[in-house]
Amino acid sequence: MSKKIDVDTKTFVRFWLVIIGFALILAFIQQAFMGIMIVLTSIFFAVALHPLAKRIDDIDKKKERRSLSSIAAVIIVVISLLAVIGFVGPVVVNETAKFIGSVPEQLNNLLSSEEIDRFGNSIGIADLREQIITSVKDTSQNFIGSFSNFTINSIGTIGSILTAVILIVVLTILFMLQGPSILDSLWDKFADKNQKASKVWRRVIDRCAEVVSKYVSGQLIVAILDGVVVATSVLILSVLFGLSANLAIPMGLIAAFFYLIPMFGPILTAILVTLLLLPNSLWAGLSFLIFYVIYAQIENNLISPKIQGKGLNLPPLLILVAVTIGVYSFGLIGCVIAIPIAGCIKVLIDEYPNLKELSKEE
Repeated sequence: MSKKIDVDTKTFVRFWLVIIGFALILAFIQQAFMGIMIVLTSIFFAVALHPLAKRIDDIDKKKERRSLSSIAAVIIVVISLLAVIGFVGPVVVNETAKFIGSVPEQLNNLLSSEEIDRFGNSIGIADLREQIITSVKDTSQNFIGSFSNFTINSIGTIGSILTAVILIVVLTILFMLQGPSILDSLWDKFADKNQKASKVWRRVIDRCAEVVSKYVSGQLIVAILDGVVVATSVLILSVLFGLSANLAIPMGLIAAFFYLIPMFGPILTAILVTLLLLPNSLWAGLSFLIFYVIYAQIENNLISPKIQGKGLNLPPLLILVAVTIGVYSFGLIGCVIAIPIAGCIKVLIDEYPNLKELSKEE
């Protein structure tokens, strides 16, 4: 049995205006996605670097220099990243070239053995050696072709990345300089209308900013510790197995850099450092892998929670869920900011009763 529903023209127009409005907002977000991500990343870095800028400003307590301290904090971070890239880049390239260069020799030694023919005959492949050689040649040619195409196509990508990095640096400085005054003016205007709501929301924003700054500072401390441990272990292995001691500092920088990636950073460190050590010494690579797996357990369960404290107070399951969503939504940046965002969501949940009271009063 069908029913006839009468809808007036005004309601009909409002309904479609809402649909069109949502569609336009989604289209705008899609078109301006990169710009929105740059702005949000700049805000994140501005909040994260605020404690460092405050420490720099506290060096001379007689005079407050917010502009100089903010710029100095950003410059310190940029120079540190460039130093890491400058130290690590050549080592990774050299060790990768050494590894690739050693592959043909190891392959020839392997294929010269009669065990390959015996094994091939046992499984019914008489020309196993020839098939392996052909497969390796085809793979090498495909790799070289793919690498050439990647090099050509990545020129535009590198330009876009450099532009984004410059914008993030400039916007981070501007947010650090002008952000506090803009927020103060907004809170003052908000307080004129509803002083209680202004206090509640200001407390929420301050707690979220504290979560971000505490997480970043704690993560940096543990990352530096991780880098020192890795550098020391590689130095000891270089003495025991006759490796070059020049590998120690770059390996430590690699470990410190990758530790900034939550959950997956230590795994990447273990794999990359092990692969870079293997061409020099098989036993050095295996020894480092065993040591680092044991140390990572100690670090994750004892050292990291103690240094970072319980500022976030998030269960490991929620952290893993947040990191997984961040990775698949926004890539590496999403992985880095996922945990602080989860911490901010927890702050909103904690403050929900107060926010609910405000909605009732209104």
